Amino acid sequence: MTLASIGKALETAEETAAGNLPIDVEGISSRTESVLAMKMGTTTRAAMDGATPAIIGHLNRLLCEQLGADEDQEVEALVRKGYNLIDYASRPSESTPTFGAYVYLRDAASLTRRLLWIYTQHNGLGAP
Repeated sequence: MTLASIGKALETAEETAAGNLPIDVEGISSRTESVLAMKMGTTTRAAMDGATPAIIGHLNRLLCEQLGADEDQEVEALVRKGYNLIDYASRPSESTPTFGAYVYLRDAASLTRRLLWIYTQHNGLGAP
């Protein structure tokens, strides 16, 4: 498993406990790849609903990182879209049609993947 670091020396236990864990580039890449490989006709709603929290968690984690949104309007627009996606009002509910849940999950996974790529580039890491 490749864990990205933003150039810090070994972190202390206090830093790790405070939520400064490195981004799991391989894990996020693998999860988004598996979600984007899901096909509407062969994926159950339960599988979609099961994958959504992990993707939202990865997206939320990436949105907490320095991605260069202050210097780049395109990155800023992606970050804004990410915050809209993680908003509870935007997430699918039990009453959301399956197609809506599918589109939401793919949008979230695609954006997560794009932000992961920006994160790796911004921090001088290998592409996911």
